[in-house]
Amino acid sequence: KPIPARTVAITFDDGYKDNYTYAFPILKEYNFPATIFVITSEMSNPTQKERLAWEDIAVMQASGLITFGSHTITHPDLTKVLSPADLKKEIAGSKKILEEKLGRKVESFAYPIGKFDAKSRQAVIDAGYSLAAASNPGKAFSNKDVFALKRLRISKNCANMFIFWIEASGYYNFMREFKRKK
Repeated sequence: KPIPARTVAITFDDGYKDNYTYAFPILKEYNFPATIFVITSEMSNPTQKERLAWEDIAVMQASGLITFGSHTITHPDLTKVLSPADLKKEIAGSKKILEEKLGRKVESFAYPIGKFDAKSRQAVIDAGYSLAAASNPGKAFSNKDVFALKRLRISKNCANMFIFWIEASGYYNFMREFKRKK
């Protein structure tokens, strides 16, 4: 099915603790659903205190507002992973870990650093995901490709509502693609 125009999905990458302490209360207040893409090796890792704990993830998932997706096991640039076995481990392995921890099917994937190539895209499909998101796949991929969904990084610059409007409107992506084409 085509995604309706003016559709927005709220997503977060990496599984930072501030997703729980700051974003989650606001999402609950406004009843906004969101997806958090987590790096599975960093959840509940004592050396990664700024990351979510599995207990935080359980609370957010139980709310019914937050869905969790995979962002690989270790967050490599997938375009530089040469071994098909390593690629499969990062993509399918993170899905398996999440499904075991969450007790539900994991359907979404976000490419680390927003980058992917044909091999990593195919590995995502082979792992059984339903969709994947990238920062800017460019014109090479159709807007209808659910394994190359375009995402925008919303940064501190977006505190300026005009900049936020430009980025969220679609003009920003259009201009980036046009510039890259030239």
